[in-house]
Amino acid sequence: MKNLAIIPARSGSKGVKDKNIRSLGGKPLMAWSIEAALRSKQFDEVMVSTDSEHYAKIAREYGASVPFLRSATTASDTASSGAVISEVLREYQMRGQEFDAYCLLQPTSPLRTAEDIRKAYDLYKQKNALAVVSVCEAEHSPLWCGRLPDTLELDGFIRRENSGRRQDIGKFYRLNGAIYIVNIEKSKSDPFLYRKGSYAYIMAQERSVDIDTELDFKFAEFLLA
Repeated sequence: MKNLAIIPARSGSKGVKDKNIRSLGGKPLMAWSIEAALRSKQFDEVMVSTDSEHYAKIAREYGASVPFLRSATTASDTASSGAVISEVLREYQMRGQEFDAYCLLQPTSPLRTAEDIRKAYDLYKQKNALAVVSVCEAEHSPLWCGRLPDTLELDGFIRRENSGRRQDIGKFYRLNGAIYIVNIEKSKSDPFLYRKGSYAYIMAQERSVDIDTELDFKFAEFLLA
């Protein structure tokens, strides 16, 4: 089985300037994902999808392959992860390289480890899965969330039966954005992953930081320290 790691690292981040190459713990943010992918020894190729030759140079310095740059379409603010993945697989196919599965490793999840990747792949193979997607325990119960009217009245904000102790409500999990392993052939007819044949790989909350803001960066630096 041939596996491809895809690390999407578009330049021009608006929330945090040059987020994907910003230094975290002494190395560029995307380097954490490159190194974890290489150490996991699960991949025939670890590639970075970027629109920037500067980013590509940094990615290569840390051991990733960058055989091509993104097109203008997939380098836009509105491009979806699905479009990026489709372009990557198509470009490799044009170069005569086919893969059985890909693993999307977003650089904004720097605390995800090589061991996490290996265990997620073990689950993928054990279940003969369509996909394995990483999750972590939710910090707050979604049963304690609701919509507010303009009046701010709390009538109906939460259901009466959900107002008990957190321990009695049970655990909830959320997507953490760290690992997406997908069988290419099985997902061709329907790319939606959250269905029969897909499984959750549970990660610890402290490795599930998803960097999107300055506060996220500070929290990741705190955890690393």
